[in-house]
Amino acid sequence: MMTGFICYITTVHSPDDVRIYHKEAKSLVGAGYKVILIAPMEEVIELEGVKLIPLPKPKKRLDRFLRLPPAAFRAALASGAEVVHLHDPELLFLGLALKLKGRKVIWDAHEDLPRQILSKPWLPKLIRHPVAKTMDVLERIITRKFDAVVAATPTIARRFPEDQVYVVQNYPILEQMSIPHPWPYRDRPPLVAYIGGISAIRGAREMVQAMEIAGERWGARLLLAGNFSSKSLENELRKMPGWRYVDYMGWLSREQVAEALGKARAGLVLFHPEPNHLDAQPNKIFEYMASGLPVIASDFQLWKEIITANGVGLLANPLNPEAIASAIGWVLEHPEEAEAMGVRGQKAVQERYNWDVEKQKLLALYEEVLAK
Repeated sequence: MMTGFICYITTVHSPDDVRIYHKEAKSLVGAGYKVILIAPMEEVIELEGVKLIPLPKPKKRLDRFLRLPPAAFRAALASGAEVVHLHDPELLFLGLALKLKGRKVIWDAHEDLPRQILSKPWLPKLIRHPVAKTMDVLERIITRKFDAVVAATPTIARRFPEDQVYVVQNYPILEQMSIPHPWPYRDRPPLVAYIGGISAIRGAREMVQAMEIAGERWGARLLLAGNFSSKSLENELRKMPGWRYVDYMGWLSREQVAEALGKARAGLVLFHPEPNHLDAQPNKIFEYMASGLPVIASDFQLWKEIITANGVGLLANPLNPEAIASAIGWVLEHPEEAEAMGVRGQKAVQERYNWDVEKQKLLALYEEVLAK
């Protein structure tokens, strides 16, 4: 068992974020580390060995950049933690300040930051490229001063020096995806699922449009769970004809996610071909696979290498509701083949695409950082 005091900081993600809390923080606690997590929440609590330290919840976007980083800096120093693990771009300069105070600092690159900026709907298109280039340079320069960089995908890792970067992929925790009483596949209703952030660039409109077609032709329904990116998008989707084939569940716990997937016939991941999506590896692809569901996904080349190569699902043009509906119809019309896809997906996750494999990489990283 290792010993050490680790402080995780996020000003954007929820305290129970899957990657930050359930995967990284809890894995370190299990390995013998003392861990705190500083995040926007109401009060100090301790949960499964992780002490959660509150930050004020941002009331507007500027709060994330102006108010929360100084508060997080003070909390990190007061904690006495040896290592600080940062998860949001607005914390890059906080990382430099913590280095000056003698702390070891790890940067967790969840996304390809420059590509992510190119897809930000709240940034005027005219300035997206200059902002992306500026942040690319800043991220590279600042993180070179840090002790390590954790990259969520091999593509992200290529942006950083080989001697500094560790790839820790966002694969599912097998125990969380176990379904106590799954419905026999052939007895399940004609239900497909999307669970995650609900936004335009993640295909929300096209999924609802596809359900108008699939609902009328095959009686299909969409189990939709997660938070909407905006109230205006929610209102827009609710007015669409396909919404009558949608069962909106709101936010679900990890246990409720597993239960919901245990009665679905397929999982949808229909992100738009935005720069940050083309080389992404969304966790939900592997969660669907872990749950024994065939995956209906965007026809990106990287996703083809995962889904088609392993025979675990179908690809469709994410901008074409008819193509999406056709893929849903195929799954419903071919239950034996669809079930076999799900079985192959489970096997692939159990053997390769799971957090147990990635956890060992995270623990090795911490051993090296603390040994410096």
